[in-house]
Amino acid sequence: MEPAALDRMFHALSDRSRRGMVDRLGRGPASVMELAKPLSMTLPTVMKHLSVLESSGLVLSEKAGRVRTYRLQQEALGHLDRWISERNRQS
Repeated sequence: MEPAALDRMFHALSDRSRRGMVDRLGRGPASVMELAKPLSMTLPTVMKHLSVLESSGLVLSEKAGRVRTYRLQQEALGHLDRWISERNRQS
C-alpha cells in the first residue's frame, strides 16, 4: 500500500466523530441521517466528515433517490490491519 493512501486513512481516523461513524458502519450500511442522528453537529459538517472518510477509501457511498447510504470498504480496513500487524511482528 502506498504511503499517501495510509496517510489519508490515518488522517480520516484521527477524528473522534469520524471514528464513531466507522464504528456505526461496522454494524452495517447507514444513511447520512442515521449517521448524523447521534452527533451534535450540522448536516453539512457531517457531510464533510463523510467526504473525508470516502476520500480516504475507508467508506463507499451509494445514492438511491434522495438517500445516500454509506458502508465500510472492507479492503481498506484490511490494508490498515495488515500494516498494523506487520508493525506488531517487528517489535
